[in-house]
Amino acid sequence: MVFVALDLLPGNAAQVMLGETATPQAVQALERRLGLDRPPLERYLGWLQGLLRGELGVAVSYEAPVAELLRERMAVTLPLAALAMAATTLLALGLGVYAASRHGRLGDVGVMAASQLGIALPSFWLAILLVLLFSVQLQWFPAGGFPGWTEDAGGGLLEGLRALLLPALALALVQAAILARITRAAVLEVLREDFVRTARSRGLSPRQVLWRHVLRNALLPVLTVMGLQFANLLTGTVVIENVFSLPGLGRLSFQAIANRDLVLLRNLVMLLAALVIAVNLLVDLAQAAVDPRLRARG
Repeated sequence: MVFVALDLLPGNAAQVMLGETATPQAVQALERRLGLDRPPLERYLGWLQGLLRGELGVAVSYEAPVAELLRERMAVTLPLAALAMAATTLLALGLGVYAASRHGRLGDVGVMAASQLGIALPSFWLAILLVLLFSVQLQWFPAGGFPGWTEDAGGGLLEGLRALLLPALALALVQAAILARITRAAVLEVLREDFVRTARSRGLSPRQVLWRHVLRNALLPVLTVMGLQFANLLTGTVVIENVFSLPGLGRLSFQAIANRDLVLLRNLVMLLAALVIAVNLLVDLAQAAVDPRLRARG
């Protein structure tokens, strides 16, 4: 599907890369170099063979191996998505449990109103507000760019995390608003179960009942949504990485589309699809670890 969708795009990729002023001879030479002069089935089979051998080709717009480009950019996107997911989980679980424990009271209404506002905010607009506040006014964090993870490149672990903090927060606040509402609903549903009344009758405090018994049973639907959200964070970094000028997979995909680099774009979409599948597999394994009923069925 990825190959067909990119192959059916209107226009000549070689003409787009070279510009309108390119001569027909130059366009034909680039078509031969990219293999665009071959039949689609032949190009498709050649691409599959390259995937099986780990040979992803050369990105025309960068004149560099695609595998090397993807490996370099993943070192930014994966930590960014992981940091955003960690912030999302902490905020959502805390706020969701807090709202459920105060169901119908002021705290519950306040959390639900704040979460509704968070859902309505576009992440890129929120990113601009964070830059204005923390970078321009307070000057606590850089407004963009990434110094690297090594001190040889002028960065380091702390500097790298500092550069990713604002982008991660811009991604996390919107996702946390969604997950907090789902956590609240799941916790409220579990609170009505019989085993909760049994735990209370044994003399356990409301806090112990909530965190030891209720939250674990409420995590099953929450974990499913967390897996989908992490996949969205991986594939949804295109806008945020462009706002903060981060050299990640999102910015790379934007540049590949702009340059009509089909070789790079095709392998980039396949990588994102593989990451989403891997995340969903991890979520299934986590659900089996949390729910003993799934292990018993196995």
